[in-house]
Amino acid sequence: MSSPLKAMIRIRITGTLVAAFILLQAIFLVLMVSRHNVFLPNSEEKAEKVHLLILSSWRSGSSFVGQLFSQHPDVFYLMEPAWHVWVSMSHNSAQVLHMAVRDLVRSVFLCDMSVFDAYMPNKRNVSDLFQWSSSRALCSSPVCDFFTQDDITNEKTCKILCGKYSFNKVEQACQKYSHVVLKEVRFFDLKVLYPLLNDPSLNLKILHLVRDPRAVAKSREEAAKALARDNGIVLNTNGTKVDDSKYEVMREICRSHVQIYETAVHKTPSFLKGRYMLVRYEDVVRDPVKEISEMYRFANLKVTNKLQGWIYNITHGQGPGGKREAFQITSRNAVNVSQAWRNVLSFQKIKKIQDVCKGAMNMLGYQLTDSEKEQKDLSMDFVLPRRQSQFAWSSSKERT
Repeated sequence: MSSPLKAMIRIRITGTLVAAFILLQAIFLVLMVSRHNVFLPNSEEKAEKVHLLILSSWRSGSSFVGQLFSQHPDVFYLMEPAWHVWVSMSHNSAQVLHMAVRDLVRSVFLCDMSVFDAYMPNKRNVSDLFQWSSSRALCSSPVCDFFTQDDITNEKTCKILCGKYSFNKVEQACQKYSHVVLKEVRFFDLKVLYPLLNDPSLNLKILHLVRDPRAVAKSREEAAKALARDNGIVLNTNGTKVDDSKYEVMREICRSHVQIYETAVHKTPSFLKGRYMLVRYEDVVRDPVKEISEMYRFANLKVTNKLQGWIYNITHGQGPGGKREAFQITSRNAVNVSQAWRNVLSFQKIKKIQDVCKGAMNMLGYQLTDSEKEQKDLSMDFVLPRRQSQFAWSSSKERT
């Protein structure tokens, strides 16, 4: 065979091998992409972790609403992790502590629990975390094997069986869930949260929970000792514990609700659109399944049959809803509890609360009462329908 012919054969063989190699590479690439697409059909359908902040104030039903999320099997929940910041730095004002609280919240959302190093002893257990047993995720695997992920957990049982485990388990549990939900009462300005809303590592949504200030004031009186230190931080008393007999803290709380609402609704920055939801506690307790379904939809969660049963029981219990541990959630008639202020507070106190919170009450759809007779007349409803109030009344509009 001549040399030119051999050369041509070698070229053809080489070309065939190269083509075959390229074809094999293409087939391998297609197979890998197809295998990957079984789990991720496209980038838009990728299941992105959801971070939800329940933004509220003390004694507004936030512990109750927090439990509605905590008991969901897809949720890792913590109740007021920023409590540790305020306890450690109680000589400062709420405004000064805003950034430290925000930084802690961001780290927890990202499941980085090393942020607690500054506020806890080096050797710590799960039980060193504030109100840890209110988190179903910390009462079940991988933290504690007594409950399963689908169980409705019991705080008392959890405290007995699950508190001794290493704090490292908290981070491990957090990483397991598709949703991280935090409840906080220590933000008084929505603008403080702008860096988190603009943070590409977070998929943050804000659920703003409010309650009739008269009901809040009544509940605060029952938990006065538990709130004394926080009152001092709100009023910037340099670490001195104070009561709120003059409703100065209530004034700041109502002012903050107005600021948060107006910023989110009337001066909405582009990055907040679709990421803010206002909820009234009274609406939740009057129609729990409907309202909770809407909150779950906002958070990209679905209601399970087991949760529906638990929600009914927790809102239709026979407990009196009277004096109890400051943060205890019990099964009781939630509608009666929400109206208890009408029989407990004097009209003089109600007038003072209405004076300091008038703007917030009008804006959020809470009717003012003009007399003790109206206050005691339970046929009158002081929670205005959502469609009528539209949550957008000016502070000057009053009932005629």
